[in-house]
Amino acid sequence: MATMAQGIRLALHYAEENLGLTDVFGEDVGPPLGGVFTATQGLKCAWNSPLDERGIIGTAIGIAMAGGRPVAEIQFCDYIFNTIDLLKLAGNMRWSSYGSWGLPLVVKTPVGSGIHGSIYHSHSFESVASHIPGWKIVCPSNAIDAYGLMLSAIADPDPVLFLEPKALLRAKTPDLIPGEPADEKELNRRINKPVIGDTTGWQPDWPDVQPAFVPIGQAAIRRAGTNATVVSYARTLPLAVKAADQLASEGLSFDVIDLRTLYPIDMPTLRKSLHKTRRLLVINEDTEVTNYGEHLIRRLTEEFFYDLEVPPRLLAGKDVPGIGMAWPLEAASVPQAQDVTEAMRDIATQPGRAAAGEWPLIPETFFRNR
Repeated sequence: MATMAQGIRLALHYAEENLGLTDVFGEDVGPPLGGVFTATQGLKCAWNSPLDERGIIGTAIGIAMAGGRPVAEIQFCDYIFNTIDLLKLAGNMRWSSYGSWGLPLVVKTPVGSGIHGSIYHSHSFESVASHIPGWKIVCPSNAIDAYGLMLSAIADPDPVLFLEPKALLRAKTPDLIPGEPADEKELNRRINKPVIGDTTGWQPDWPDVQPAFVPIGQAAIRRAGTNATVVSYARTLPLAVKAADQLASEGLSFDVIDLRTLYPIDMPTLRKSLHKTRRLLVINEDTEVTNYGEHLIRRLTEEFFYDLEVPPRLLAGKDVPGIGMAWPLEAASVPQAQDVTEAMRDIATQPGRAAAGEWPLIPETFFRNR
């Protein structure tokens, strides 16, 4: 029953022992802290960098080009924006070398709201990141996926951006990582650095975890249903799952799809679901203007324009420059549980073309041949 932070830590430990991981570094990443969320605690190859985001990314590129396999951390994604030109250079490596050179580099950074981080610790980054060619982008919603996606990211020969939802880093997953102790207290005792007492010389007692790769580019269906397709990831994904469970009492069922990988997109899973439900709701917490979800809606609308019973919808954060520290301001800025439930109910119950006698608009043979 590891937390997401522990799942990431276990993956990094497995990788430094088995996947050739050479460096894990960033601000406060090494001892004594082991990361502001403790996701790098106890690792042999973890070390502290200066407070310099451009230096971190530039160093990571150099290590990877010299034959290393680094994981670099930007402590909060709010401070990654001044590295965009370097991220573009890293993403261009495979293309500009005509396929000759890869860049086995992972950049991990916490994203999103949920910790009362105010304007400097609550940003989303996926919309900007998805505009940088050459990067794979992953974003887990639970500890098991965090473990498996990190393994896949480290093993990948090209750059991978690993987005950690801050609100979920302490969330526990009922399923166990292979090799994880079944007793939660035992796991904590073995790999969590004590917070009191003399910790000089502390070393973790790592469990013998086993590989459990989650393929990059493969979404997961968390709930199956017929009334609408709900696509989400990160903090809002568990909210959508909970809403689907609640709305089942009203006779509504949903395909709740956890993207897990934001690029490349698992279009076959989305297509199969949307062909079944003919209704689409995308949920995330980034600001609604030039939102990553708009890209999903555009691609799916172009392909399924004649299939859709109702207009697709996006539930996203408000168009505001930042998020306030006070809980009412944060709650008003990004989707909360009630917002998700209401949006899912609305998309599932809105009268569609079939109810208005306008369906089908194209021959039935079209659907049989898809």
